[in-house]
Amino acid sequence: MPESENATSPAPFSIDDSPIARELANLTSRRKALDAVEIEFSGQTRILTVSNQKGGVGKTTTTVNIAAALASVGARVLVIDLDPQGNASTALGVPHTADTPSVYDVLIDEFPLADIVQTSPESPNLLCAPSTIHLAGAEIELVSQVAREHRLRTALDDYLARPDVQLDFVLIDCPPSLGLLTINAFTAAGELLIPIQCEYYALEGLSQLLGSVRMIQKHLNPKLHLSTILLTMYDGRTRLAQQVAEEVRTHFPDEVLRTIIPRSVRVSEAPSFGQTVIAYDGQSAGAVSYREAAVELVQRERLKTSDEGTS
Repeated sequence: MPESENATSPAPFSIDDSPIARELANLTSRRKALDAVEIEFSGQTRILTVSNQKGGVGKTTTTVNIAAALASVGARVLVIDLDPQGNASTALGVPHTADTPSVYDVLIDEFPLADIVQTSPESPNLLCAPSTIHLAGAEIELVSQVAREHRLRTALDDYLARPDVQLDFVLIDCPPSLGLLTINAFTAAGELLIPIQCEYYALEGLSQLLGSVRMIQKHLNPKLHLSTILLTMYDGRTRLAQQVAEEVRTHFPDEVLRTIIPRSVRVSEAPSFGQTVIAYDGQSAGAVSYREAAVELVQRERLKTSDEGTS
């Protein structure tokens, strides 16, 4: 018998076995799982400040995309843009020119928050209190103000007390610093959400941030606690990203979400169109990941509340 007839033939290559095909199949499965999820909200307003003193970690991107993902499943969400750069306002498609009533007017001139809140064109459930360039000088102006650390909290409490205001979430986007704007955010919030990039120096400065949170808890807001850490800019092809993710999970096993946000061209492109990635390309891997993170954020809190009720 000829040798060629005895030899074992290699298995024919199938395009279904390629890495791209497996990735697409996985993404399709995740989309279907998200479509089947039923979300219930507690009826209480959760106030989260999104902060990390390290720049470039996806803080604003996380704020607007989590907010949009929550709005897409029926939550009423307010984003407060406390960053003078106004990137969250841009991503949500709301005007924030110099003459636009903004968070600056609330903090310095005691405008009611209701007078500055705008509805994002993306969703009637998605609201934004915009930032303008004037906010850049607010750090200095706040120094001489009475109750300077509580001004955002007072305005937000008054806003939430209005009978026509019903919100499930308030997300506060902070500047990458630990100044008075960030302190106002910490004082107004009940929860801290920290985005951490899966890159070198990921934990750089985190101990200082958590030290500041402890000071806020002691002197200004005992209700503030670190509830959520979200891993961002993850590149599964690199060993470094995997190591960073493992290290963060080791240090914060109860706070880190299972969902990881991958590096995504779509996520980066969306703000240039005045949109979140949820509106720009809701079927992309980045959008699906942010939707999964939003669902997990809701479900973890409900599970925690249920456990506390039975204990």
